[in-house]
Amino acid sequence: MKTFRASIDLLATRRFGTFWCASLLSSIGTWAQQVAEPWLLLSLGASPFLIGLDSFAMNAPVWLLTLVGGALADRADRRRVIAIFQSIQMLCPTAITVLLLTRTVEPWMIIVISVVVGVTDALSMPSFQSIVPSLVPRDQIGRGLALNSTQFNLSRILGPAIAGVLMSKGSVMACFIVSAASYVPFIGVALWILPRRAHETSPSPRHPFAGAGEILRVRHLRGALLTVLTTSVLCSPLVTFTPVLVRGVFHQSPRGLSTALAAFGAGGLLGAAALLGIAPTLDPRRLSSGSAIAYAAVLVLAALSPRFWALPPLLVLAGASMTVSNTAANSHLQSTTNPRLLGQTVSLYMLAMRGGLSLGALLTGATANLLGVRNALLLNGLAAVVIQTVQARSWRRASLLESNPG
Repeated sequence: MKTFRASIDLLATRRFGTFWCASLLSSIGTWAQQVAEPWLLLSLGASPFLIGLDSFAMNAPVWLLTLVGGALADRADRRRVIAIFQSIQMLCPTAITVLLLTRTVEPWMIIVISVVVGVTDALSMPSFQSIVPSLVPRDQIGRGLALNSTQFNLSRILGPAIAGVLMSKGSVMACFIVSAASYVPFIGVALWILPRRAHETSPSPRHPFAGAGEILRVRHLRGALLTVLTTSVLCSPLVTFTPVLVRGVFHQSPRGLSTALAAFGAGGLLGAAALLGIAPTLDPRRLSSGSAIAYAAVLVLAALSPRFWALPPLLVLAGASMTVSNTAANSHLQSTTNPRLLGQTVSLYMLAMRGGLSLGALLTGATANLLGVRNALLLNGLAAVVIQTVQARSWRRASLLESNPG
């Protein structure tokens, strides 16, 4: 109870609390768009492969640009980086709204716009993700990240719920309007409340990407990144292809899609809330790997689910296990890495999470075209159970060796 109260006290602080609220509004808009976009593509006749390609287009730029974003986070004013790239990103749902108004929208246009979103995300997300450590004391980083995960997963409930209501009334376009409007308060907060770049007390590496190699040479940091990467490649396609399951397999309406995605968000919120009550002394490595294995097992059950009514409860479990696993890994990374390499550490985390998601979406989309979406997700889940179990043992051995080098 004391641990949970400390988390609420942190949320009540002026700087962190304002940042949290603005992030929540922005995330709600983002999730409203992410529900509407695949449904719009399906309405335009897109195949499961094109749904996967759209997700790939949005997430693939992290493979090329996230280390650049990490260097920007370590060397530039993070406020300006966030404000500039988020302003560009705000134009993307605005462009889709114009295309819908003029009745000129085509699937390839949506995919091109997703590339722009992916590029701006890759360049700005390391700055965004490394803001929390600058707003809270170092011993509170895990709590701050858990609270940030809480707002993100709360938005996974509210965003799809809003989108479901709007889409059920025949207004897909309204979801993109909500998304565009949600950027405004967040950009304002980035310029107003977030701290300016502090004077460096320790030198950065001469080469802007030199820190990445230094981070990857540390076995316990590498273990966290591999766990997140495996989850993203093999398990995250469950969310990407939920629209295909809901519409193509279970023949549900847009409200069914919003219910399913909101269930995933509800699970994520429960997972984040659980993290707020966990003592900081608990090893985040065990928490991350154990939850990753649980997520893989839930994916297997979701792929085998015979009826739609079984899908939302499974998505609750999936959301909870993914949130606990990724947040615990991120907390371990940000609390144990060298502060001068924080931006590049976050960029590697984003590379594992978002880059893995893009690769997983593309591969699963291709497999779904050949074998069907159920079989594609089943193969992913079985592979993830095996790989995460092996990875958990390797990570545990590495931690034992590092704690007992003799």
